[in-house]
Amino acid sequence: MIKQDFPKVLWAFVAALAALAFAASPFLSDGFNGFSPDQFPVPQDNPPVQPAGYAFSIWGLIYLWLIIGTGFGLVRRATDEDWAPARPWLAASLVIGTAWIPAANLSVPVATVMIWLMLGTAVMALYKLGDEDRWLQLSPVAIYAGWLTAASCVSVGLMLAGYGILNGTLAALVSLALALTIALFIQFSLHRAPEYGLAVIWALVGIIVSNSQPLNIAVSGLCVIGILAILAVRGTDTE
Repeated sequence: MIKQDFPKVLWAFVAALAALAFAASPFLSDGFNGFSPDQFPVPQDNPPVQPAGYAFSIWGLIYLWLIIGTGFGLVRRATDEDWAPARPWLAASLVIGTAWIPAANLSVPVATVMIWLMLGTAVMALYKLGDEDRWLQLSPVAIYAGWLTAASCVSVGLMLAGYGILNGTLAALVSLALALTIALFIQFSLHRAPEYGLAVIWALVGIIVSNSQPLNIAVSGLCVIGILAILAVRGTDTE
């Protein structure tokens, strides 16, 4: 029995350690205040795809909630079958995330690939999470995956505009359409985890704010449509 439980305990420990390392990464690096304009061939000053600065404060909530959730899982649910399947995927996402800030300060393309890997593994964890201890198991991963959905698509938009493939507004519209497609599919197929959709909505509101002066009707309008669509899909959830 002890031998059978060892892998579960090990992954519970790895997930909790990865959450701590992930939360510490901004303090153990130069920090990250967004890509600088000169990291792109076409400098990106106030790109329409990027949320207003206040929106990034959600990271404080994400870090704290992941630490609490994985810590509780290690101390109280280390061998629980309901928690075990998601831990390798979550740990993988957080380990990649620990190295993301240094990578982002060096290379936008590398950081873009990494954040998509973070998203993919976080979403896998989200689908494998159980229903026990919902606010400690499911909620922190849902809000983390929701914000990553927005952030990964913002990176795509910055790449499209920053490398001269599309202008700023078109790049924002393409990346927002991608984010909404992913978000709506995940929220509908999960039929739970409203925090996922709320995190995406938080990002969309931040983009609306950043496009309010001067008003970018196209980008703001698509964000409003996206918010309404996510809320409508949320109404189909079975929670």
